[in-house]
Amino acid sequence: MKLVTAVIKPFKLDAVREALAQHGVNGMTVTEVKGFGRQKGHTELYRGAEYVVDFIPKVRIDIGIEDDVLDAVIESITTSAGTGKIGDGKIFVSELIQAVRIRTGEDGPVAL
Repeated sequence: MKLVTAVIKPFKLDAVREALAQHGVNGMTVTEVKGFGRQKGHTELYRGAEYVVDFIPKVRIDIGIEDDVLDAVIESITTSAGTGKIGDGKIFVSELIQAVRIRTGEDGPVAL
């Protein structure tokens, strides 16, 4: 099992969710986060005063999946979240040692 964490632009969330549903991903955790990478930040003008926005709003998606769908999930996120511009996001893949469904006590891939 793998834990896929994707950090994407907020307006791409619906497209990513729909693309993942086509690959049988039926659950995910979505968190609103802020951060920056190569995009750094930008300056904005508010009531005549210029200020720097260091952290850009992003959306973090966490998905527990089975190993055999990993490549399809990564391709799906990359295709649906990409705009070709800086700040599209990142995908991180970690080993998922155990998953337990609290309601039934099922564990392993069945709990996903």
